Amino acid sequence: MARRRDRARWTLADAPDQTGRVAIVTGANSGIGFETARGLARLGATVIMACRTASTANAAREEILDELPDADIVVVPLDLADPESIRRCADGINAANSTIDIIVANAGYIPTEVITNADGLEQCFAAIVLGHYALIGRLSDSLLRAPAARVVTVGSLAHRSRTLHPENLGLGTTRRPMQAYAEAKFAQLIFAAELDRRFTAIGSAAISLAAHPGAARTGVMRERNTFVQRAYHSKLTWPLLRLFVNDAATGALPALRAATDPAAVGSEYFGPSGPFQFTGSPVLVTGSDAVHDAVVGQHLWALAEKRTGIAYP
Repeated sequence: MARRRDRARWTLADAPDQTGRVAIVTGANSGIGFETARGLARLGATVIMACRTASTANAAREEILDELPDADIVVVPLDLADPESIRRCADGINAANSTIDIIVANAGYIPTEVITNADGLEQCFAAIVLGHYALIGRLSDSLLRAPAARVVTVGSLAHRSRTLHPENLGLGTTRRPMQAYAEAKFAQLIFAAELDRRFTAIGSAAISLAAHPGAARTGVMRERNTFVQRAYHSKLTWPLLRLFVNDAATGALPALRAATDPAAVGSEYFGPSGPFQFTGSPVLVTGSDAVHDAVVGQHLWALAEKRTGIAYP
């Protein structure tokens, strides 16, 4: 995909009003998810914060309401590793909303160790790939009823690792946590491209896009060792780190642009404009070529259907 060069730096002020639109953000209690939820609320959307931990999600909601007292924000429980939690979350959202306009599939984490679940799949992959697949599937009827719905998958630069093999995704073939995370993020981008192909195939106006925050100072590092935590979040190191790392608010802009830019089209991928896509304002970027391989996409989709028992669109 060719890179489109922007004439000016895109900010939230460039986004159109989102009043009347319903937006779901997974993992919205902190980091990129929180800033995405706050940005959509500023634009007037009804925001559903789908989060695993109620206490932090409610605190995040209150923080947004302190700034935007008229914002329409709801917290719903969601554990992407639990199929029953996904079903309850989707059923509740569908019951309360006839249409869904935006889903930002943001929730994710870097595992501290590689563990396979009872089905033989690596747990990080099962949660953030199959969990989002199942959630979006259960919400797909409401998405397809919206006049111009968007699904935005939040990816990562980690998906570019040269050691990734599409046929091994999620099978626990690596013993390195960062490699398992990279596999999950790679699979998410493959899913995003395949979902857009499927929307197109049924003649839907819905589109699927992706975005990545670059190198962002967020809670995704919360499970790393103490040294990494201190180096990444210390006030002493931040003046140097900020040359190479976005803060969470800037890191959320690619996802916000993908969710709202009227010029965006299906399968596009937004990320930071700076060197190595680490920092900067959001522009159209390119990902790994394998992400857009239709055969790879069909293989992943078949795996997701089989493992979740959910078929769509």
